[in-house]
Amino acid sequence: MAKGFNKVILMGNLTRDPELRTTTSGQSVCAFGIAVNRSWKNSDGETQEAVDYIDCVAWAKAGEIIHQYMQKGRPLLVSGRLSYRTWDQDGQKRSKVEVVVEDFNFIGSGGGSDESASSAPAEPAKKSSSKSTKSKDDVVIEDIDDEPVDLSDIPF
Repeated sequence: MAKGFNKVILMGNLTRDPELRTTTSGQSVCAFGIAVNRSWKNSDGETQEAVDYIDCVAWAKAGEIIHQYMQKGRPLLVSGRLSYRTWDQDGQKRSKVEVVVEDFNFIGSGGGSDESASSAPAEPAKKSSSKSTKSKDDVVIEDIDDEPVDLSDIPF
């Protein structure tokens, strides 16, 4: 039997403030949602747009960092795996598919403004200065200059 492959990469804006909880065993878990916008042209050549809303969970230190630094509306890049879970609620069987975050990157600036990518060509690349800090748990957080992202540069 072939080995399976389960990998998800999403970039979008948080739909709500991250919610941090602690399990009975003391493990931190952070729940949040991401809205991913997409657009395409229909058969008439008109641009159509839609939004997909995806629930995500981040465990341990990753969840604590997302809870500390992120808030509703802020952009975030996450990668992880899809997880399907079921439970009983008030006698009804419930189920949910969510992304279990394994890695993430902050997108945009630390300011509160809404940073959106421009579809205009990007200016010539400037040398960007980046600062990298390492915590005692070996989590690296990078702060890079705020330059607009040219979506045409993304290979997919």
